[in-house]
Amino acid sequence: MKQYKPTTPSRRSMTVVDYGSLSANKPHKPLLKRLPSNSGRNNHGRITVRHQGGGNKKLYRVVDFRQMKLNVPAKVETIEYDPYRSAFIVKIIYSDGERSYILAPQNLKIGDGVIVSENASLKTGNRLMLKNVPVGYFVHNVELTRGKGGQIARSAGSYAEVLAHEHGYTNLKLSSGEIRRVLWDNFASVGQVSNPDHNLVTIGKAGRSRWLGIRPTVRGTAMNPVDHPYGGGEGRQPRGTRRPKTMWGKITGGRRTRNKKKRSGKLIIQRRK
Repeated sequence: MKQYKPTTPSRRSMTVVDYGSLSANKPHKPLLKRLPSNSGRNNHGRITVRHQGGGNKKLYRVVDFRQMKLNVPAKVETIEYDPYRSAFIVKIIYSDGERSYILAPQNLKIGDGVIVSENASLKTGNRLMLKNVPVGYFVHNVELTRGKGGQIARSAGSYAEVLAHEHGYTNLKLSSGEIRRVLWDNFASVGQVSNPDHNLVTIGKAGRSRWLGIRPTVRGTAMNPVDHPYGGGEGRQPRGTRRPKTMWGKITGGRRTRNKKKRSGKLIIQRRK
């Protein structure tokens, strides 16, 4: 983590991730795309996700979560920052000359080789079938459906630990503590996702949230009764409702929101703590 001299009150507590390990190269232009900014609005123009809008301009990097080029060796060219995700990404070049972006595993270096194969070697960055990964190894970018691309363990510092292989399934323990079964013919990449210090970042000041596209949040207790269940009263008042609620009156905190009829529920062995 990088800390600053306390030249201002906000600078005193501000911290950022040290980007010294990243390449100084510009991003690969053919893999860049401009995504429209909707500021949390739907196709009717109504805000459906609050506290979004503004922020610095950014270009989306097309990251290959599927990695379908089997048995074609590739080499790491650069390690780069991605404004759309918490993890770093790496640009790889395949032996046939094609370039693509993939999620950067922890401790992967420029010049290292990576390959996608059903039984690739257990080296950081390689991608192989779950049934060929021994118990105790960390994997990331895990597929839930064969060929759809990785959906589990993609954010900074996340991983899934292989616990067991049985009856066509691999048991994975996620960093949240949840244990779930995944078909062992699905692909996963070896290692932990890069930038594990991301959760230690201290924003430090309101303006930095605005750079990230996050607008201010008003406390419910500061509103009027018509606007929120916590609103109103003379001076500072207690919550006034027995259970915590959203501004629309829906109970939050202590109520499980997962659909009991969801088909993948039977694959979850142990819920997160």
